[in-house]
Amino acid sequence: MKLCEAHMKTSAAKTIERKAIYTALTLSVLFSLVGLHRAEAGVNVWTTNGPHSETINALAIDPQTPTTLYAGTSGDGVFKSTDGGTTWRAVNTGLDPRRCCFALAIDPQTPTTLYASTDGGVFKSTDGGESWGGVNTGLTNPFARALAIDPQTPATLYVSTGGGVFKSTDGGGNWRSVLVLSPGTFVLALAIDPQTPMTVYAGTIDATTTGSGHGVFKSTDGGESWSAVNTGLSNQAVLALAVDPQTPTTLYAGTQGGGVFKSADGGATWRAVNAGVTNLFTLALAIDPQAPATVYAAAYLTPATVFKSTDGGESWSAVNAGFRADGVRTLAIDPKASSTVYAGTGAAGVFKSTDSGANWSAVNTGMRSTFVSALAIDPQTPATLYAGTLSSGGARGDVFKSTDGAGSWSWRDRTRPLLALAVDPQTPATVYAGTEEGGVLKSTDGGESWSPSGLAGFLRFVNALAIDPQTPATVYAGTVSPVFGRPPSILYKSTDGGSSWSATGLTNLRVRALAIDPQAPTTLYAGTQNGGVFKSTDGGATWSPVNTGLTNLFILSLAIDPQTPTLYAGTFGGGVFKSTDGGESWSAVSAGLPNLPVPALAIDPQTSTTLYAGTQGGGVFKSTDGGESWSDFNTGLTNLLVSSVVVDPRRPTTLYAGTQGGGVFVIFTPADASARLIEAIRRALPPEEQTSLIGPLRQVATLLTDANPANDRAACGRLDAFIDQVNAKEQSGEVTAAQATQLRQDAGDITAALGCP
Repeated sequence: MKLCEAHMKTSAAKTIERKAIYTALTLSVLFSLVGLHRAEAGVNVWTTNGPHSETINALAIDPQTPTTLYAGTSGDGVFKSTDGGTTWRAVNTGLDPRRCCFALAIDPQTPTTLYASTDGGVFKSTDGGESWGGVNTGLTNPFARALAIDPQTPATLYVSTGGGVFKSTDGGGNWRSVLVLSPGTFVLALAIDPQTPMTVYAGTIDATTTGSGHGVFKSTDGGESWSAVNTGLSNQAVLALAVDPQTPTTLYAGTQGGGVFKSADGGATWRAVNAGVTNLFTLALAIDPQAPATVYAAAYLTPATVFKSTDGGESWSAVNAGFRADGVRTLAIDPKASSTVYAGTGAAGVFKSTDSGANWSAVNTGMRSTFVSALAIDPQTPATLYAGTLSSGGARGDVFKSTDGAGSWSWRDRTRPLLALAVDPQTPATVYAGTEEGGVLKSTDGGESWSPSGLAGFLRFVNALAIDPQTPATVYAGTVSPVFGRPPSILYKSTDGGSSWSATGLTNLRVRALAIDPQAPTTLYAGTQNGGVFKSTDGGATWSPVNTGLTNLFILSLAIDPQTPTLYAGTFGGGVFKSTDGGESWSAVSAGLPNLPVPALAIDPQTSTTLYAGTQGGGVFKSTDGGESWSDFNTGLTNLLVSSVVVDPRRPTTLYAGTQGGGVFVIFTPADASARLIEAIRRALPPEEQTSLIGPLRQVATLLTDANPANDRAACGRLDAFIDQVNAKEQSGEVTAAQATQLRQDAGDITAALGCP
């Protein structure tokens, strides 16, 4: 079982390869941005709301002020929220955020005192997480895993390490060993009887033998002596423990592969209680403190599932509406309002339910945004986008999807590190992903599920993808080997939607970018590393270099004018080049551009003299004269390491930028904002409640089509009418107070951008 992805190492070859693609990463610019309101985000300013990709190992709720909670992560330290998870901020002073935080424990009597167990020992804060200090005297093994605090005497603590349990009676000032187990045995769970806290339980797993363990150990003298209590516990790889707060002789154990076990006699005997549990890798348990017959069990392995029982574990049902993540690692219940439940996941951050698990939503604003390595838009429904990411350790990637124009994101799948995405223009539920060593992945259901589609192989990176717009079963994949010749870098072609692939005539060249002529799709271009641009006019069968005038042959990006044979090439540190004759000759068009890599180019499909360049370290640049001159286009773009740029094909003044560590940014005009708000209303409200709201917004969008101050003033009046309609619907109960507040804020964002009185 992988305990901390953040510490996984990549090979030297992969490290060299990423440096070649992302030199600017040496700046280590990783931003933790607070996402803005959906309609506010982007009105004439770049803003972001994710996707957030945080691995949550631990959650702890302040028992006195439950809107305050903490999250322990893999590789980003501890985050704190004071508004019930709506927003988060890192609280890592004195705590190395690169460490994995496995558990958190709050002093129930003085909740500003809390403890964090990490792979670098135990840390303590006495000011609500604002500052931390190590408390490890006597702790001979710094790999601290589980934590438990005596609810009656909170200076008494227990912490597990590799091979045993340590105890402190002075708030972590000093530790001594109280349980020693055989090498390779880990204590992953600790639980204390809240009524008789001298009774302590420890759940173990044997890391040397898959699926085995030493079960549960029990102490009735505060850890001084222990005995195994495993009768009936047929699976002894114990990952989680929970004690009934009202009847503490009742406890539950979550196991690796055996599901949930229950004991009604303090661990003396156990029985499996898995009716309805379909995923038996139970990593987290939580008991409703007000109604302890209600129990939640979370499954780690994909598909991530939260199960709920209302009869003390006798039967379970999945409660997953709105929940999508790669495994659940921890659960926490609000002690004062137990209908509020939190789940920490393996890739998608924190989810929250306010209706006892019936519905969930991600609550990650302020947590780490992702390293977006690829971005693609649905050409038929442009509010739908896909983002491919790289993990901080580089060993994995994730796919995220947005259906509201980057207003929110949901995790879809964990893969190998993702390098390229492409959406079928005719059947946009079909999406392809290029990965490191995992080949090409394909989804035919809009990213809900993915399957291998060939080209997997050691040291083979699929860096570029292109789909024939007229015959989309024809797909091209450019591969790169970080070590020359092992395996050879080849451009592949599939004519059956990725079911089979064959090498084209372009071999032994590292293909970084691909572009297909939309008017004549047997003509395509390949941008290569140090070989310049190659052109094929026979669907890839034969190729020839077309580099006359191209003084920089390290090509990172290509873009082709949809109306003319004009082609643009972005280079590694040499600016942008332009060809107006199908690549036969090139000229530099870099006036105003910094001398930085240009990994992204995008053309306005309606006004093709308008184009955008994404740079590594300089942000986004815009040209309105076909590249002859450029100016920065970065208002609000707080992460300037841009990896991808996408233009909305229907509203090309809406633009998206994928960044390295800042997630996806979006920018749009007030007219676009009005149209986006109409789409949001259609998604959120039933048809009978939409008409009176949408009418004024349509008028706003129409008025703002032309840049005319008089139209702006008229649009302000229609926005006032819209707000009046919202107020009326709130008073009549047609929309909720929360919906009305959001709609007023959205409209207010547009009026602010217009400068309405």
